Amino acid sequence: MGRLFGTDGVRGLANRDVTARLALDLSTAAVRVLGEEGAFKGHRPLAVVGRDPRASGEFLEAAVVAGLASAGVEVLRLGVLPTPAVAYLTHTLDADLGVMLSASHNPAPDNGIKFFDRSGYKLADEIEDRIEARLGEEWDPPTGAGVGRVREAHGAVEQYVAHLLSTLPVSLDGLRVVVDCANGASSDVAPEALRRAGAEVLTIGTAPDGLNINSGCGSTHLEALQRAVQENGADAGIANDGDADRCLAVTATGEIVDGDQIMAILALDLREAGVLAADTVVATVMSNLGFKLAMREAGIAVVETAVGDRYVLEAMKEGGFGFGGEQSGHVIMLDHATTGDGVLTGLHLLAAMVRRGRPLDELAKAMTRLPQVLINVRDVDKGRAKSSPELAAAVAAAEEELGDTGRVLIRPSGTEPMVRVMVEAASQERAESVAEHLAGVVRTALA
Repeated sequence: MGRLFGTDGVRGLANRDVTARLALDLSTAAVRVLGEEGAFKGHRPLAVVGRDPRASGEFLEAAVVAGLASAGVEVLRLGVLPTPAVAYLTHTLDADLGVMLSASHNPAPDNGIKFFDRSGYKLADEIEDRIEARLGEEWDPPTGAGVGRVREAHGAVEQYVAHLLSTLPVSLDGLRVVVDCANGASSDVAPEALRRAGAEVLTIGTAPDGLNINSGCGSTHLEALQRAVQENGADAGIANDGDADRCLAVTATGEIVDGDQIMAILALDLREAGVLAADTVVATVMSNLGFKLAMREAGIAVVETAVGDRYVLEAMKEGGFGFGGEQSGHVIMLDHATTGDGVLTGLHLLAAMVRRGRPLDELAKAMTRLPQVLINVRDVDKGRAKSSPELAAAVAAAEEELGDTGRVLIRPSGTEPMVRVMVEAASQERAESVAEHLAGVVRTALA
């Protein structure tokens, strides 16, 4: 079945792929592996556990907590919080391990498990592989006073919101903002942070019931936010996904501002403030060619990585860069966060509007987005996407046809059973034609 861990932890259909047994086993295996690494040397380990509001998160949280405590770990239950809040609190509360239960932007029946180290970063691939190798292994659990105790964390939301507000360079006074929290983990945090930053806030997608997360709302369904912004005469709209590690935006006229545009706006703002490290942005191969051209025009270098915010983060840490992200809205501001943070990104995007005295639609003109077509091809053998001669020949022919006016990217998904076909071209029609042709080749070559 391939590697259990994807680019963003373990993810799948809750109670089918991601079961209580798997959650418990992953937790105990993680404790054993980290213990052997010396992460807990000289003290009893502490873990924090958070989740988004999916119904399945309740039983998976119980299983993770049980696994950790049975392995001798003290556990702080954070409750419903965004993924970046769990990462932040792992470090701030001096925990040895952080665990987040979420399937991010996926629909409610899915769920997932991701781990953070004591610094708030996702565990390295090699450690995840070692955890996976230890699943189901016989071990000698502690007894008596050796088992861990479980406590509820108090003040976690306040601590995280205070951190977010401490990063802002200006007040958001005078801005009227609609925020869509996807009926997810930021439903309390995002409106509170925006109000305390000074904005007038209207909310949608802030009534999670365990089943409505990402359903017709949030960063994957922007139509409701577009309507709300225009109907309420707002200056901008901010959208998070289910676990709030993503942010997309909407202008006052209802135009979508994607992750590339947000990165362009923030990169220019940070450079103007003199805090863009090495005048460099880290982005993935999925970023629009228009973003790269705009950054080149502005004298800002772009370092390119594979798709996945973990790879963006790795390149940032290795190169000493402080800013990067993905077209999907994962934006990492390393001075303030160890992972993509949708609430933080939204706050700083609005702050850029205030600091530069310009509406969002004008700021978004920092880059011209080339027409881009993305087709997700399901029910194919994604493992052969990089080795198929037939597909490689089709891609080479398409690249020759497009020349310098576009590009092609064929990528197996890291979290879902599909192959993504992305084509950029000078016109929408040409991009669609090439993408549809390549998607057909994927279906036949990888059947």
